[in-house]
Amino acid sequence: MPGVTIKGLTKRYGDVAALEGLDLRVEPGELVSLLGPSGCGKTTTLRLLAGFLQPEAGEIWVGDRCLSSPTRVIPPERRRMAMIFQSYALWPHMTVAQNIAYGLRLKPGVPKAAREARVKEMLKVVQLDGYGSRYPGELSGGQQQRVAVARALVVEPEILLLDEPLSNLDANLREEMRFEIRRLHETFAITTLYVTHDQAEAMVISDRVAVLHRGRVVQVGTAEDLFQHPRTRFVAEFIGRTNLVDAIAAEPGVVTRGALRLRVAVTGLKPGAPVVVSIRPHEIRLVARGQPPSPDPNVLAGVVQRASYLGDAVDYQVRVNGSDVALRVTAPPPAVFRSGETVTLALAPEACVPLTEAETP
Repeated sequence: MPGVTIKGLTKRYGDVAALEGLDLRVEPGELVSLLGPSGCGKTTTLRLLAGFLQPEAGEIWVGDRCLSSPTRVIPPERRRMAMIFQSYALWPHMTVAQNIAYGLRLKPGVPKAAREARVKEMLKVVQLDGYGSRYPGELSGGQQQRVAVARALVVEPEILLLDEPLSNLDANLREEMRFEIRRLHETFAITTLYVTHDQAEAMVISDRVAVLHRGRVVQVGTAEDLFQHPRTRFVAEFIGRTNLVDAIAAEPGVVTRGALRLRVAVTGLKPGAPVVVSIRPHEIRLVARGQPPSPDPNVLAGVVQRASYLGDAVDYQVRVNGSDVALRVTAPPPAVFRSGETVTLALAPEACVPLTEAETP
């Protein structure tokens, strides 16, 4: 399977830039999710990849073929791609088998017996064996989505594009389908781009995640890398929950804000420079009364402002003494501290991650 290379892709609608110099490389056989909020350019990128739109600038390459440029766009039917839409887009008057076989009927040189054998094989792959004679209206949402996946895979595309394919499903079914799509990707290893605004979905399904913001890719990495090492304020806030502390570098490995002083994960800070530090709530430890002092170099005193029981965790908000900083802290249940109580917070320098890149204006 070939990879995909996007170079400086720009697309405008009037005076509004949907994409502004977007760059991305997807390796052969890799599944990359395009993750970001509404309006960041995810679906526009996918439509440009599919050949439905023409860019104002930039190029799209699949392997050694240039499919899109400002002067030439290869039409969708010649791109060797398949696309799965949010709405499933199944033909209601066709059976499941007929829907899956539709693309094969348009391919020259595929005899009827071969089509039927291929459709039967795909029904087994998506765990719908025996459903071929049913109509889409007789299926659940998850089953319809499996049919849409089978219809895309049956034509053996070089590139698979998915545009928010699980957004119409309920929460439990959506979670089940995440693992199903990942299983199918591992089976077929088709180079895949997957659009979603759901970070959990992207983290489960993807080999890597490309985070989009204001029409650009701001960071690409594995789910663990994006969560543990965000480079910008936007990525830190969008991938999971975090505390962001605007501080000043006091030493190469120390930042301050008022009376708050933190040793951080890096030692290359320039004293006097402003720095934003990301601290994940679960990385902060609440030290209960009677426990021995924490060996962590960052030990802070504070007052609980809020304690919210969430079932599998307790979400605290703690105001740090001598500063205007309030930190969210996630701790296991049961709730030990109440609003107004004085507490001690402990966190390792590795939990205090300075963001290394400024936001795109």
